[in-house]
Amino acid sequence: MTLFEELKRRGLLAQFTDEKEISELINAGKATFYIGFDPTADSLHVGHFMALCLMKRLQMAGNKPIVLIGGGTAMIGDPSGKSDMRKMMTQETISHNVECFKKQMSRFIDFSDDKAIVVNNGDWLLNLNYIDVLRDVGACFSVNKMLTFECYKQRMERGLTFLEFNYMIMQSYDFYMLYQKYGCNMQFGGDDQWANMLGGTELIRKKLAKDAHAMTITLLLNSEGKKMGKTEKGAVWLDPLKTTPYEFFQYWRNVSDADVIKCLKMLTFVPIEEIEKMEETMEGAQFNKAKELLAFELTKLVHGEEEASKARDAAKAVFAGGGSSDDMPTTEISYDDLTDGSMGILNLLVKTKLVPSNSEARRTVQQGGVSVNDEKITDPKAIIKIDGEIIIRKGKKIFHKVIVK
Repeated sequence: MTLFEELKRRGLLAQFTDEKEISELINAGKATFYIGFDPTADSLHVGHFMALCLMKRLQMAGNKPIVLIGGGTAMIGDPSGKSDMRKMMTQETISHNVECFKKQMSRFIDFSDDKAIVVNNGDWLLNLNYIDVLRDVGACFSVNKMLTFECYKQRMERGLTFLEFNYMIMQSYDFYMLYQKYGCNMQFGGDDQWANMLGGTELIRKKLAKDAHAMTITLLLNSEGKKMGKTEKGAVWLDPLKTTPYEFFQYWRNVSDADVIKCLKMLTFVPIEEIEKMEETMEGAQFNKAKELLAFELTKLVHGEEEASKARDAAKAVFAGGGSSDDMPTTEISYDDLTDGSMGILNLLVKTKLVPSNSEARRTVQQGGVSVNDEKITDPKAIIKIDGEIIIRKGKKIFHKVIVK
């Protein structure tokens, strides 16, 4: 089985411009490819997982990844899949986020000996002359054609700024520059990026040569991948200071039965034959075993095997006895925050970020979804005595420790 066949078998690839040439390049380890990341936060999250794992797979086969950090395009914002304009970012914030990305990506990608590189499109986009862009790049794009793409059509009714309208041109110019500067002959992106990527391929062929090797692939389900990691508490980050290894493990341990095989195929390096064998016989308790495998493999990939083992052991201890664990997510509360050593259950749930608001806390309590030290709490007016530490359980699988200091 070739690498290209495995990628398709895992459900990672959907559309291609030149399938035969792409497969030959990838299988021979001769692709120099890029995937872009907009530095809109100071940490990657699990929505980036699919792209990072794909880059790792391709690099292991000898292909060269280019990590393109959108330091320039982040100043504009991609309208694809969005209903509102993105909040503008300062150059200082973008630079800080870029450095954080580089550090986290090194867990997935080997940057030694020029095996992979990180580039920032701000290096060329921020210094462009507006008139030159209009003459040299803008002339290659048809406004009529651009308006037929879904990424623009869905924003037309609510309003699309001219700033955002230029995003396709900027992303296309990225591929054009990467092709010339680094010999980049392939680009990957999500299904919502297809129009932007086609723009880059066409720009290269119009500006350089019609037979120029500039190929595109989209990642199947990348739009789902972006939704991955969004919980009622916020994003699931790769930074352990934002999402602890235990919380990270628990997120994957709690995926739905319908998603576990898909996640194992697309995000882990468990042999595809082993996953397909599991899929054929998957029922009952086997779903839980598959989820534990998924959680362990991904936690190991991001945080290392030691942290993955600790998170797995902590999860087993909690589920077995409902007791506390040093690796359980913890919130420290000051005595000054308490009244006579107690706190209302709604305030407590919000304080621990188990819910985003008092109204959500009230609903969760009334529906019987909250227990404190194994005692179910159904009264939204309940006052919880906190003597040292308590364990809050939300639903069946989310545990949180509260310590008073």
